[in-house]
Formats: sequence, C-alpha cells, structure tokens
Amino acid sequence: MRKLTFAMNLSLDGYTAAPGGDLGWSVPDDELFQWWSDRVEATELALYGRKLWEAMSSHWSTADQQPGVTPAHIQYAHRWQEMPKLVFSAGTTAVDWNARLITGDAVAEITRLKADDGGPMDICGATLAASAMRAGLIDEYVLLTHPVLVGGGTPFFTSLDGWVSLDLVETRAFPHGVLLTRYETRR
Repeated sequence: MRKLTFAMNLSLDGYTAAPGGDLGWSVPDDELFQWWSDRVEATELALYGRKLWEAMSSHWSTADQQPGVTPAHIQYAHRWQEMPKLVFSAGTTAVDWNARLITGDAVAEITRLKADDGGPMDICGATLAASAMRAGLIDEYVLLTHPVLVGGGTPFFTSLDGWVSLDLVETRAFPHGVLLTRYETRR
C-alpha cells in the first residue's frame, strides 16, 4: 500500500494561503527550499488540486529559464517538471508537465492509488487534501509552520466528523523560525 502525505507551509494561525491566495509570507530560505526540493525528488506521484496546480505550473514550468535564476531554483524546476503528477479538476480541460488530468471522484481515485504498489505520494493543495482527510486517506502530515499570523485565508485543516489520532515522528527547526513537525496517522 502506498503512503499518502500532506505537506505544506502554513502560518502559525493555521493557513496555507492568506486572504486572496497570498503566499508572500511563505517564501523559503535556502535551507528550507532545499528541503522542499529533496522532497519533490523523493515523491513518486504528486496529487494536485486545480488552484495549486495552476500556480505551480505557471511558475515552475519555466522558472529554470528566467534571468538571474539560481542553481537551486533550476534544480527544483527540473525535479518538479519530471515528477509524475495527477491534477484533480472538473473544470480544467488539459494539463502538461508530466501530469495527467483526473475529472472523476477524487476520493475514489486516491483510494485506488493507495491500494497500488508504488512509492510515496504527496497530496498538494488544501482543498484536495480536505477531501482525503475527511475520508481518512492521509497517512502523514508535515507542517512547516512559519512565524506569521495572516488572520484568514485557506486553512490547512478541514472540519472533520471525528478525531484523527496522530503520532509525532519528527521535529526540526529551520532558520528564520520555521518549524517542521511531522505526524503519522495512528491506525
């Protein structure tokens, strides 16, 4: 059975994006950026919701060709472009950059994917993750908490019908006060 992880930057008050989708507060320093790059390389399959897919594909598809780009950004762009991706959207008609479009039931498809043999999967985007969270499909939560309060926006966690018990398996402090906490779902 494949492992499904939900990993995102979030504000101290629990949001993955500030009002209006603003992500300016979550720009990573070099060490955190390298952590994300290594994570992308280790992910066999990324599952994207429409909003995050549009943001990521519009930037990372050409980020390696921009003036003044750093070697780290080139490396991340190449890793992101090569990583297999599924995009879950009923309104999108086409995807590119090593991605396949899924227009059907996200929970049913994620359940099927988890039952397959294969490497780790990341779920990318709070809205898609909320569906998987409510269905009990997420095996691991990785929170990269930034020392900022944004006051609203897109929450990391969704409303649940019941408790989900977790075990803390890792903590790590990054420069500038970012704290990584990693939890596994207790089954």
